[in-house]
Amino acid sequence: MPLSPYVFDASAENFPRLVLENSHRGLVLVHFWTPKAGPCMILMPRLVKLATEYGGKFLLVMLNTDELGALARRLGVTSVPTVKFFRRGEVVETVHGAESDTHFRALLDRFILRDSANLYAQGLAAWQRSQTADAKRMLAAAAVDEPGNPVIPRDLARLLWSNGEHEQALQLLESLPEELRAHAEIADLRAHFALASAAENAPPDLDLAAAAAGEAEARFQAAARHLAQDDMASALAVLERLDLEHPQYRKGLPRQALLALFNLLGSEHPLTREYRSRLAQRLS
Repeated sequence: MPLSPYVFDASAENFPRLVLENSHRGLVLVHFWTPKAGPCMILMPRLVKLATEYGGKFLLVMLNTDELGALARRLGVTSVPTVKFFRRGEVVETVHGAESDTHFRALLDRFILRDSANLYAQGLAAWQRSQTADAKRMLAAAAVDEPGNPVIPRDLARLLWSNGEHEQALQLLESLPEELRAHAEIADLRAHFALASAAENAPPDLDLAAAAAGEAEARFQAAARHLAQDDMASALAVLERLDLEHPQYRKGLPRQALLALFNLLGSEHPLTREYRSRLAQRLS
């Protein structure tokens, strides 16, 4: 039974419908809690009050980790209270601890569905119908309306890239605010696009050995060309050196490219373990 028109208890059976399906219609907050933790009991009535105050602009779901521990762990929850914001089936924000009402209101106002939801949905539909110009216009308008949502510029960049507008796709991702560029999917996409573009635009007679010891742009092109030739070891070696000597090249692109290649290879690949270990040692 609902706790209120906007607040519900999660179960293993209703989670896909209550959270994932509903997040395609609007914002869903999941409060991971346990009655054993005092901060959870302090935060809970405050969240319920916010749900009432916002009058249905978001759905609040309570998930008791004592009862649904396995589900909480699958979603990356290691401490309580934790509140995860779901939009379109994805986690778009996570709050650890009993943050203030002011903090939650700021996030809610950032993610609450407005006209941008319809624009975004219409833009994706237009893309599926190959109405590229309409799709770009709608997604761009949605991005302006929801500047803090990383999903919209991600999909707009994908659309631009698939339409052959590679430079525009990269410019879009690199012009985003730092907090959005740091979003995992945005950072990964930016790195892959940058590497593909660099390999495509590198001089056909590029001397890889000389480029790898040259200026930052030439080094990045060398790494991209190695990657295009399926020489992952050489690509990682050049990117590691570039990150060591020019870490601020194109707003931290060398490290983002390293991380993107780690994700591409997988965490258990020997090259990932080797280079990730060395990166961790440098950062410690």
